[in-house]
Parts: sequence; C-alpha cells; structure tokens
Amino acid sequence: MKNIFILLLTLFFSFSYTQEKWTLEMSVKRAIDENISIKQSELDYVDSEINRKNAVGNFIPNINIGSSHSWNVGLNQNITTGLLENITTQFSSMNLNLGVDIYNGLKNIKQLHLANLRILSSQYQLADMKENISLLVANSYLQILFNKEFIKIQESQLEISKSEVERAKELVSNGVIPKGDLFEFEANLASVEKTLIDAQNNYTLSKIALAQLLLLDDYNNFEIADEEYDLEISSILDKSPQEIFAVAVSNRNEIKLFETNLEIAKKNLEFNRSLLQPRLSAFYSYSTRIAYSDRLIGTGEFQNVPIGFVENTNQRVLTPVQSTRVVGAKSFSEQFDNNAGQNFGLSLSIPILNNFSVKSNVNRSKVNILRNENQLLQKKLDLENTINQAHNDAKGALKAYAASKKSLESRELSYEYAREKFELGAMNSFDFTQVKQRFESAQSDLITSKFDLIFKIKVLEFYFGVPLSID
Repeated sequence: MKNIFILLLTLFFSFSYTQEKWTLEMSVKRAIDENISIKQSELDYVDSEINRKNAVGNFIPNINIGSSHSWNVGLNQNITTGLLENITTQFSSMNLNLGVDIYNGLKNIKQLHLANLRILSSQYQLADMKENISLLVANSYLQILFNKEFIKIQESQLEISKSEVERAKELVSNGVIPKGDLFEFEANLASVEKTLIDAQNNYTLSKIALAQLLLLDDYNNFEIADEEYDLEISSILDKSPQEIFAVAVSNRNEIKLFETNLEIAKKNLEFNRSLLQPRLSAFYSYSTRIAYSDRLIGTGEFQNVPIGFVENTNQRVLTPVQSTRVVGAKSFSEQFDNNAGQNFGLSLSIPILNNFSVKSNVNRSKVNILRNENQLLQKKLDLENTINQAHNDAKGALKAYAASKKSLESRELSYEYAREKFELGAMNSFDFTQVKQRFESAQSDLITSKFDLIFKIKVLEFYFGVPLSID
C-alpha cells in the first residue's frame, strides 16, 4: 500500500511539472540559467577572478622551503679505519629561501589594474550575452503567441467555411445556385483545412524552437502561458532615435565592454613599459645539513708517539697524540644548529638588450590601443545605425498595423455584403470566394502586422533599457 501511495504521488508531481506553463519571465530565466554560451562566459569570469588573485600574490614575498635526504652507496673512505670500503652513508639537508621585489617599475601595480579591468570586462560580456539571449527568447515567445492567435483565426474561418458549405447545399437544393458552385465552396473548405494544419505545424515548430533554446527535452508537454496581449502603443515611439541612442550608448553593456577593452589596452601599454625599468630585489636564504655516519672523537688520554729522530744523537722526538674512539653521529638538533648558514643581499637587474622583445611589446600595445579605439567607434556607429533602423522599422510597422486594421474593416464589410448578394443569387460562387479569401487574408495580415509591431517596439524598449515583458 505504501509503495502504491509513493507511485501515485510521484506521478502527480510529474504530471504537475510537465503541465507547467511557461511565462516569458520564466523562459528568460531558464535560458539564462541553462545556456551553454552563458555558462562559458561565467567560467571566463571565474578565470579572471583567479588571475586577480595571482596579481595580488605578486605583492607577497616568495618563500620556499626545501629538503633532501640522500644515500651514498659504494666505495668510500671509512672514517674510523681510514680504509676505502663499500659502505653506505646518509645525509640530510634543509633550506629556506625568501625573495621580495623592492622596485620593478610598478609592474605589480599595473598587473593588478589589468586584472581588475579584465574582471570588469568579463562582467560586461556576461551581462551582454544575457541581454541578447533574453531578446532571442522574447522573439521566439512572441512567435508562439502569433501562431496560437493565427490558429484561432483559422479555426474560426473553418467553422465559417463549414457553415457556408451547408448553406450552399440548401441553396442548391432550392435551385438558387447551380451545383457547380457547391464544389467551389467545398474546395475552399479543403483549402481552409490545409491552412489550419499548416498553422498547427508552425505552432508546434515554434514551440520546439523555444524549448530547444531553453534546453528542454519534453517538447510535447511544453506549453507557454495563455497570455493575452492587447496591443498598446508604447511611448517609446514618441522618442527620437537620438534620445534612444543617448541612453543606449551610456547604458548598453556591449558599449561598456568595448570601452573596458580600450582601458585594458592602455593599461597593457603601461605594463609593458614597466618591463623596461630596472628591477631591484632582496633575497635571503637559510640552510643546514645533517650527517648520519659514525665519527671519531678524542678520549682525553694522550700517548707519546715518535715523529722522528734528532740528527747526530739519534734521539727520538715524541709528540703527545690523543687517543680516539668511534661514536655515533651528533644529535639532529645539535647538527641543525652547528651546520646552519645564512645568505642575504640585494639584486639589481637593468634591461639593456633583450632581442627587442620588450620594445616590440610596447609598440604592439600602442597598435592595440588604436585598434580598440577604432572598434569602439565602430560599435557606437553600428549601435546608432541599428537604433535608427529599429526606429524606422517600428514606425513603419505602426503604419502597417493601422493600414491592416482599416483593410480588415473594409474587407469584413465587403464580405458581409457579398454573402448577402450570393444568398440572393446576385453573385456567383467564384466572385464570392474571392471576396472571402481577401477577408481571410486581411485577418492574417492584421495578426502578422500586430506581432511584428510588438516585437519591433520591444526591440526599441530593449535599447532604451526597458525590461522585457508581455503585459
């Protein structure tokens, strides 16, 4: 019983999850969280943070501790017998080294500035990618809304076409219209059915496109929220392209990214110039060694040992020699202190000739500054052209939407008038079908122009810094 309850509970939550309908805000958040390019950019930001820590570490002295232990196996002199023997001796050594830069042309400071700027550049790059993904998601989301609304229109047209076929059958049976006219209505019904199927396929494809953008696998259960969008003309159209550009050029992350890259290029020039400066550093080292072999020490007892004879008298010459004995190695701590040594001083390095590598890097940095200046200027020009184009497109889309509304009103009146004439026998089926198709086309044009206007307004608001939303 318990297992059945758990299974039912799991199925319930699984069903609830798959039936979740996605709003635009949810879709944008999911795309930003899961997009692989954004994840790569986030890793670039983490890498720039690591580089900054390295730059900070350059201000800290280098401290290294080392040790070694060796075994010497082979023919060596035995210190107790003085003879060469195959013996094994052991030695240990330890050392500590410290180095610190006193002056290096402010290289470390320049490198830290570079690291900070690269972090800022990574932040702008990441933010720019998120904005572009958001706009792409909004476009895909609006495409689904467009296809949903288009399906509703085609379903309504299908019902109308079905009723017209039934009405035509009545008129044929009453002798008002010839039977051939009925075939025209049936052909039109088949055409409307095909259009509806195409619209449903386009709706499915647009859902799959957005689901793929969100990295979702369950396309069949993916649905967006039933958001009704009543078009309200945004006040953004009242602003001039110059006003929108002035806001965009100061707030857009893509512009800030190029500005930061220019600052990086300038700071990189300062860094390379610092490499031409003399370098003064201080160093200190401490070392000691330990031996593990037996040793000879004096016993305190002396014996007179002949070392020669006096000439003419042949009297022996004696000298006192202390007796020795073999003992073990000194203690570790005693040897550590007795064998210790220290070394310290200053080191000055003045670059004179290094195959022109540093000088070449300086000149290359100057060229890179000019390149980044040109790229920044081009980016601003591209942004200005894009905003001018987007503004003109939005204005044109507004006019097209207004014209589509007027056209639909006229086509609807014409259709109603033509239907009355047809039912009275004053219009043949071919002419009536043509009027009806123009009415259907006007409905489609209105939906197309509506969502085209919505997206183009969203693009302008995007450049003006207005958050993306479907109100």
